[in-house]
Amino acid sequence: MKEATAGLKIGKERIGFRMVKNRLFKWGIIVVSGITILPIVLIFGELLLKGYRQINLSFFTEVTPNTLEAMTAVTNNEVIPGGIVNGITGTLLIVGMASVIAIPFGILVGLFLFENQGKRYADFIRNLSDILQGVPSIVLGLIAYLWVVKNITSGYSALAGSVALAIMMMPLIVRSTEETMKMIPETLKEAGLALGVPYYKVILRVMIPTGFSGLLTGILLGVSRILGETAPLMLTTLGNPMINWDPSSPTSAVPLLIWDFYNDPNMVDLVWSSSLFLMGFVLTLNLISRRIAAKQNNN
Repeated sequence: MKEATAGLKIGKERIGFRMVKNRLFKWGIIVVSGITILPIVLIFGELLLKGYRQINLSFFTEVTPNTLEAMTAVTNNEVIPGGIVNGITGTLLIVGMASVIAIPFGILVGLFLFENQGKRYADFIRNLSDILQGVPSIVLGLIAYLWVVKNITSGYSALAGSVALAIMMMPLIVRSTEETMKMIPETLKEAGLALGVPYYKVILRVMIPTGFSGLLTGILLGVSRILGETAPLMLTTLGNPMINWDPSSPTSAVPLLIWDFYNDPNMVDLVWSSSLFLMGFVLTLNLISRRIAAKQNNN
């Protein structure tokens, strides 16, 4: 009887000790998670506090002001006139063309790597893609300058910037495509082939639609990756104070405008508002990609 009572007491002590460890571990995770997201909250809060004053309708509909207009507004403690519509349209043009270049090639290369797993040539391409993902953006901008600016457009252009960004974007799409295809049951592909469906139709009408959520997630992550790049655009697109839709002409972009505003003491307020817009856009794309990925995992 005494032994049973002692054993029960020891068991209760162990259970209590384990519960204490579980609580400590739980609160430790909560604290570490809070520390992890704290920089994002502080950065976004700082941008919001310093940049909200310039956010108005003109900010999205007018081109950037000149130094004299900005200096006059700052002297009178007024909101700087103008906006960044030339940067927004330029970003849409450059990122759009980069997506047109990178998405088809990235998906095709990802499908090739998936279909040829373990083969030497596929492993070589995969390693090149991984290496390319780690190449500094300024180097890719220099390559685009030599390839496009010097030899194709004979000058700075949106096309040159899109080529540089497409090279940066492609490895993410390649990797996400390959990993998405690995998650699709092999039986779907076998069923299509067993029914006599041509191989290319199995890929286009079975594999790609089934993995569409994963492919779209990779594309959105790739777009958010290149949205804030400045160094390649400084070597390829140069900038433009006006709205430009000509791919062969110099054009502006939001990251380029932020750099220009930073170098002008009268434009400091526009630095914060432009950064707020860009970060909000990138965060939105990341949240959308996370939602799509979560939906895919639930399905």
